[in-house]
Amino acid sequence: MSDYSPGLHVLATFAAAAGPLTDMDACRRFFEAQVAALGLQEVGAAYHRFPNSSFTAVLALTESHLSIHTWPEYGRATFDVFLSNYQRDNADRARQLYAATLSFFEGIELTKTEVRR
Repeated sequence: MSDYSPGLHVLATFAAAAGPLTDMDACRRFFEAQVAALGLQEVGAAYHRFPNSSFTAVLALTESHLSIHTWPEYGRATFDVFLSNYQRDNADRARQLYAATLSFFEGIELTKTEVRR
């Protein structure tokens, strides 16, 4: 058995305008494009819109997962992505996905934690 190489889990909260935080369809297209561009593999996804137009999205990936939860009434979102290193080192991909998400939402980072696990 080879040495275990922990993956990277990025957990963040950011501020953003209500408009992007209610556009679930645009987020879906964005996540699909990011998954393809980064060479990740989606194995399932769930998107749910709430009555106030906030939404939750969770994508299962062969590498693990990514999720976002929006609160447009507070101008906030929480985001997390965990990419394991089972077949390759995915730390840069996890960071790139977070940076792209922050840019997509025109967000301002409030908190960010990186956990190697």
